[in-house]
Amino acid sequence: MTTRQSETAGQPAGSRSAYDHALTHPDDLALVNYDGRTVSFAELIGRAHQLSRALRTAKVGRLDRVAVIVRNGLEYFELALATGQIGAYMVPINWHLTPVEIAYIVANADAKLVVAEADVAAALDISPGVGRLAVAGRIPGWSDYGQFGATESTSPPPDRSIGALMLYTSGTTGRPKGVLRPLPDGHPEDAQTTVRSLTEQGIRPDLGIHLVTSPLYHAAPGAYALARLATGRTVVIMDRFDAVATLRAIERYRVTDTHMVPTQFQRLLALDPVVRASHDLGSLTSVVHAAAPCPVNTKRAMIEWLGPIIYEYLGATEGLVCRITSQEWLQHPGSVGKPLVGQMRILDEHGVDVAVGEVGTIYFHTGTTPYTYHKDPAMTAENHIGDYVTVGDLGHVDETGYLFVDDRRSDLILRGGVNIYPAEIEHALVAHPAVLDVAVVGEPDFDRGQTVLAVVQLAQGHVGDHDLTDDLLRFAGERLAWFKLPRRFVYTDRLPRTDTGKLQRRKVRDEFVDQIAAP
Repeated sequence: MTTRQSETAGQPAGSRSAYDHALTHPDDLALVNYDGRTVSFAELIGRAHQLSRALRTAKVGRLDRVAVIVRNGLEYFELALATGQIGAYMVPINWHLTPVEIAYIVANADAKLVVAEADVAAALDISPGVGRLAVAGRIPGWSDYGQFGATESTSPPPDRSIGALMLYTSGTTGRPKGVLRPLPDGHPEDAQTTVRSLTEQGIRPDLGIHLVTSPLYHAAPGAYALARLATGRTVVIMDRFDAVATLRAIERYRVTDTHMVPTQFQRLLALDPVVRASHDLGSLTSVVHAAAPCPVNTKRAMIEWLGPIIYEYLGATEGLVCRITSQEWLQHPGSVGKPLVGQMRILDEHGVDVAVGEVGTIYFHTGTTPYTYHKDPAMTAENHIGDYVTVGDLGHVDETGYLFVDDRRSDLILRGGVNIYPAEIEHALVAHPAVLDVAVVGEPDFDRGQTVLAVVQLAQGHVGDHDLTDDLLRFAGERLAWFKLPRRFVYTDRLPRTDTGKLQRRKVRDEFVDQIAAP
């Protein structure tokens, strides 16, 4: 198997999709798994065809959902390509979530089938009528994913149609929301062409080894990796981020592009300069980042180290907003760029456009198929003004039209690029008998951007000591994923609320948050 870089240098990519590439260049290397396994395009698409046929036999049809709770690995790509050609939705779910949280998403999505890592599957309690496949292990009541479709034909299934991802994102209520887009008519190859066009930032069409450093269940890492496969390029998969291992992988596989978050930048920059200099990173042509605000000094240091190949964008599961090149950023430090597709507006609380330089809510027109929040028309309507949508970010534009983000949703906590919503944590903690009221906010953290701070108003007769803190952590840990648990607890006699009972989070931050991040 080969990567064909030398064969195609200087020529435009010919493939519309991974399906096409498997026909024209079957022996090209498609995936390099974190455990060393390699898969050619012919092998990958052959397995996807088998899965597509088996899914149909299992009564998964057009518009049905397949919930997927897997770690980074081959299975994600097999399932994305399989559902992507039978008109089904794949619903990637964060495997770090608790069984209760996962079960909620499975039920809310009306999943017809669940594919889960064996250790995750063993703890899940889902409806009896839902199909179940376990990956890498035998679990009572679950079929073996490895054998699923193994006897099916590796030829394309009949009546192929476009499928898609249905990604879940938290809303202001703290409950995850499924971002659902109608499926267009056409061939699966057409859908991959569209995705590819939205993710090409500094990526040469004639070269490509993509490195996955982040969880594929997040929107961007999965989309970028699938887009690179669509151009017939190799994807190297890391099971988790490690700074030194990332440098080694770039050098070993001659990686040309990757997608990262600012926390990963900081960990790379924290390495001994000798270690960084000892790895040949000259193959890189594009490092794309998003998911959290990047400190100006961090980004400047990355550009100085790797050159003007750092590309940033502002986006969410709901759509892309802006992007910016290194050259533009150096002229407008701190900006996230200009609109990528469609148009953008900055509106005040009355829905009126604000003046240049004034802060307002960022609304954008994605230029792609409109979405709805699954089973939540009220939230869908709340986030729309006409054809414009928002995810609650606040920002302003300068006189040249460059956008600056002033607040990443006032209640949102961004921990290492992962969205954490305080309301969900508050709902869990307030059920404890010692908690009369609680406010959860983000606290600056040098390594991860923010950590979770819980400010607790105690019920009468309780004392805010180490024993209570331990008990609250245990209590919350039974209801929430580990990364949502508070890093610090503060106890108070009263929380600032308005006369109508609305929590004044800004006052909570001003009074209780340590504003100085660790050096």
